[in-house]
Amino acid sequence: MSKSERTTDDSEAPEITEPGGTSASASASGKVQSLERAITLLHATADSAPDGDTASNLAARTGLNRATAWRLLSTLEQYGLVERSPVTNRYTIGFAVARMASVAGFDGLIRRAHGTLRRVSEQTGETANLAVVQQLGLTYVDEVTPPVVLAAKWLGRQVPIHATSTGKALLAWLPAEEAQALLEGTLEAYTDTTITDRARLRAELAETRERGYSVCLGEMERNLYGVSAPVLGSRGRPFAVVSIWGPQDRVPESRFAALGPLARAAADEIAKAAETL
Repeated sequence: MSKSERTTDDSEAPEITEPGGTSASASASGKVQSLERAITLLHATADSAPDGDTASNLAARTGLNRATAWRLLSTLEQYGLVERSPVTNRYTIGFAVARMASVAGFDGLIRRAHGTLRRVSEQTGETANLAVVQQLGLTYVDEVTPPVVLAAKWLGRQVPIHATSTGKALLAWLPAEEAQALLEGTLEAYTDTTITDRARLRAELAETRERGYSVCLGEMERNLYGVSAPVLGSRGRPFAVVSIWGPQDRVPESRFAALGPLARAAADEIAKAAETL
């Protein structure tokens, strides 16, 4: 680390005294700047999955000088929040983050997304769902249903990802090798419209990415039609999916062109809200 880099880093914020007499470097807003930078690095490291990235690249992506990034990453590594490959020197998210995530709920995301789902449901007259990406697929965590509509409840459910618009939205935006891993085994037919041919499914996923949303024509349950759009992180990786769906007589294929962009806009709105989580 050069002297100039040390000087730049050491003069970054005033000292404030916290309760108990301790002091910490903080911005004028009262936020601890070094902690903010560490959190930014964690986000950048997560976005570099699955291969990870070097300290230099992570520094460039977060706007930090390399010395600052290296020191913060070293500290995060000590606590198991990131891991560094001794072969490639690339950093990936550490086991400690996975351990904390395994006991975390989705309350923050649900709280920020619920208003968007409610507005979409009111605007369309149909059910709006939010599903979150987990290790083995998707789980529905929030749902808004119009008061005059009787609809199936999907909260807490996991469904086959090849047979719903929600699952196809996830698959279409995952790297090809990860999508393939989620589709191991036989693709079961739930109705006569379920796509069980892998080549046909790959073609539909390509069309899904091109138009920006996925569709389902009664592929899981014969009478349920809908559209979905992925909620994307800063590197374009999906971490949740927004869906709008209902019975075929209210959500026919002819409505997809109108509902799809609404789902896409809602997903983008939720992604922006989630940036501050």
